[in-house]
Amino acid sequence: MAYINENYFKLPGNYLFAEVARRVLAYRETHPAADIIRLGIGDVTLPLPAVSVEAMRQAAAEMGHRETFRGYGPEQGYDFLINAIINHNYKRRGLTVEADEVFVSDGSKSDCGNIQEIFAIDNVVAITDPVYPVYLDTNVMAGRTGALGPDGRFAGVVYLPSTAENGFAPSLPETPVDMIYLCCPNNPTGTTLSRAELAKWVDYARKNDAVILFDAAYAAYITEPDVPRSIYEIDGARDVAIEFRSFSKTAGFTGTRCGYTVVPKTVTAKAKDGSRHPLNPLWNRRHSTKFNGTAYIVQRGAAAIYTDEGQEQVRENIAYYMENARIIREGLTAAGYTAYGGVNAPYIWLKTPDGMTSWEFFDHLLQEKNIVGTPGAGFGPCGEGYFRLTAFGGREDTEKAVARIKEG
Repeated sequence: MAYINENYFKLPGNYLFAEVARRVLAYRETHPAADIIRLGIGDVTLPLPAVSVEAMRQAAAEMGHRETFRGYGPEQGYDFLINAIINHNYKRRGLTVEADEVFVSDGSKSDCGNIQEIFAIDNVVAITDPVYPVYLDTNVMAGRTGALGPDGRFAGVVYLPSTAENGFAPSLPETPVDMIYLCCPNNPTGTTLSRAELAKWVDYARKNDAVILFDAAYAAYITEPDVPRSIYEIDGARDVAIEFRSFSKTAGFTGTRCGYTVVPKTVTAKAKDGSRHPLNPLWNRRHSTKFNGTAYIVQRGAAAIYTDEGQEQVRENIAYYMENARIIREGLTAAGYTAYGGVNAPYIWLKTPDGMTSWEFFDHLLQEKNIVGTPGAGFGPCGEGYFRLTAFGGREDTEKAVARIKEG
């Protein structure tokens, strides 16, 4: 008899973005002529940087000749990309990261979801609320949580409210935790943790023998000087933190798929017998067993963004999206909404009007304005009464959407 993993029964309905897509499809079926503007899921709209396209074209040509053909590559990634990552994102900032601490993958979403596999099932997980659903859902699937309660929270999980009342800087846990998920710049709120705030978390992890799982997928969007681009800018972080990075929003690789995870060899955890072990070889074992490596052609395209020409093209794309963010944020404010984010991240987090729930506001925007966003409740209980809009649309659509909202 084959039995199923009943932890999946704990999950509520569809994955957040699948439910958004379902509602949009249902509306379109009854309103086929509607001009729907999508500012919901964080998918990019600008094409890949030209340098990446050319690098991938050349790499594809290499695959057509016996002399330059490549089959299986190193599961951890090719040296040319790993060295470019280290030199640009760490060494230039005075940070030490070694080549065998970087693991190239098909995106940070996969790594954020898979990292929990190297931790014991009875570890206590702490997540900010609201939060990117992948962190929580994958721990639910693994059986690391209890059931979903009537308050929208899973038993056994420590929720860290991140709200306007605390400036979106959650307080340290009041009870012991083992795994801490932090996202900075934050998805969905678009807000950040200052250097001083992040240092508190590193100090907590060091004192309480916890591990921080730090999602820095939007680091390239940071504009303010007091916001760290990497958690390793904080003293002691290399002993307690794993960092996730992505090429998706930085360089438009949402469809091409490439990211990486940094697991310092100094990050350790205990076995049940009390012995301490580094997490780097555990992740290497998991990574090389379940993943065959990111395609050579894709890695060539990713490495190209670290050239001078590539960096200029990436900056232009990011500036385009951040101008969209400014247009949305200022437009919402002018229309009387309370809005956050959009300064160091491509997300705007707004308070729903007139006491509407998040899903009520979703339906209102879709049906009355033909605009798609993401209900805050889908990111956790503290997201209720809020709504996320993204800056990844085209300029014309962004301006049109803001004009529709301002019409009242």
